[in-house]
Amino acid sequence: MKNILKYIFLPAVGFLASCSYEFPVNEIIEPTSGEANFASTIVIGDGIAAGFMDGALYDRGQSNSFAVQMTNQMKSLGGGNFNLPLINSVNGFYAIGPGNSILGRLILKTVNGVTSPAPIGPGDLPGPFSGNKAELNNFSIPGLTLGLALIPQTGGPNVPQNPAFNPYYARFASNPGVSTPIGDAATALGTNGTFFTFWLGSSDVLGYAVGGASNPAILTPNDAFAQRFTLALGAMLQANPDAKGAVANIPDLNVLPYFNLVPWNALPLDGPTAAAVNQGFAQYNGGLLQLQAMGAITEAERILRTINFTAGQNGYLMSDENLTDLTQFGLPSIRQSNSSDRSTLTLAQALGQPVGGNPQVVRGVSFPVEDQFVLTSTEQAEIQDKINAFNGVIASAVQANPQRLVLVDIKGLLNRVREGSVNSGGVSLTASIVPPNGGFSVDGVHPNGRAHGFIANEFIDAINSKWGANIPLVNPNAIPGNDLPIQ
Repeated sequence: MKNILKYIFLPAVGFLASCSYEFPVNEIIEPTSGEANFASTIVIGDGIAAGFMDGALYDRGQSNSFAVQMTNQMKSLGGGNFNLPLINSVNGFYAIGPGNSILGRLILKTVNGVTSPAPIGPGDLPGPFSGNKAELNNFSIPGLTLGLALIPQTGGPNVPQNPAFNPYYARFASNPGVSTPIGDAATALGTNGTFFTFWLGSSDVLGYAVGGASNPAILTPNDAFAQRFTLALGAMLQANPDAKGAVANIPDLNVLPYFNLVPWNALPLDGPTAAAVNQGFAQYNGGLLQLQAMGAITEAERILRTINFTAGQNGYLMSDENLTDLTQFGLPSIRQSNSSDRSTLTLAQALGQPVGGNPQVVRGVSFPVEDQFVLTSTEQAEIQDKINAFNGVIASAVQANPQRLVLVDIKGLLNRVREGSVNSGGVSLTASIVPPNGGFSVDGVHPNGRAHGFIANEFIDAINSKWGANIPLVNPNAIPGNDLPIQ
């Protein structure tokens, strides 16, 4: 079997050697906060607002989040300190490795001329927050859905009977197992806050998407989303009737590199291997012809389900629950991937590998790729419909509070990034993980530090326009993006 990864990522020689940029010098304008008050900004959100990058929460990511960059710009208008629940870890926690070792954040590594994401090495489990919880400004938590934001179980206890437990909240919860993320943020806003940002909702659909739409139980129903969003945002509005806020929406699925890095035809086979595999599917293909003749399936579905590998790049064998159920005839719901499918980034490590250590059972060749590794066109449409519905709820909530809220269109921003129309000082931001222009961190889902600069500016532009402020813009080119690959 050929190396799958070399068909997924760029070779190391394709990366630029420098990550420095120029930023234009703008006309100096006297700062003013307009109709808003930025003395103390409270932030509530999920992983993006927390500074989660490269598959981990770590020091550099936290310090370069859009919330930090934005509030730094607000200091010229009387903004105060912006206190974070600092993780105090250079590498953070990505996964448990061999021998129960703790693996840190993802980086780009080049091995034998092939560059792909890999853990940097040792990392750290999230430990307790040692600072003053009463002085926190950022209550954002990786993986925080609206449902988890509203229940005390998110803070503990950490027992098998509590699937809601989130270690990133438990470490700084005001009263673990009793307090809630929204409750803590609202208390901070009501105590000494003057402005807030609210960016929740992405995790209500993202977890389902990155898992290949394989677990419907974690996809928030539309009515539940609307109810929870109203409760959560309402808690912030009620906490301080004088505070204004910026509310962000949910990006589209197709902008995320996580779903674009592994091509649908990522399976390389030589001629003899392809012929041998095809022989193994001859009976299956013959059965499809018989079922078409019987009227059990259409010709179009028979063609879709027919397995035919060739020398070169191939679509991989995959399961598809949307196919006609032919199990009564002894035929599984399988086909080869095509250009309408989106592979998840996790497939890069699984495709072409023996299943259960059996070299005759190869994932994507003789064993179908499981649901969690791929999104069919039907699943993609389902997820996009969900994003559209959730964004409708978000927009309506902002429109219902026109004096106090402004909508920050992050969906629109990232779609412009995908189209190649976003830049600073003539240097573009791309919807990729490739440095120096790539705007997504190495996990392919969360923006990197430089992209957070553009996100901060999107917030700033919306706030300035809404309330007549002139918060200075961030220089995104001064913020690090992804590091260059290491050997």
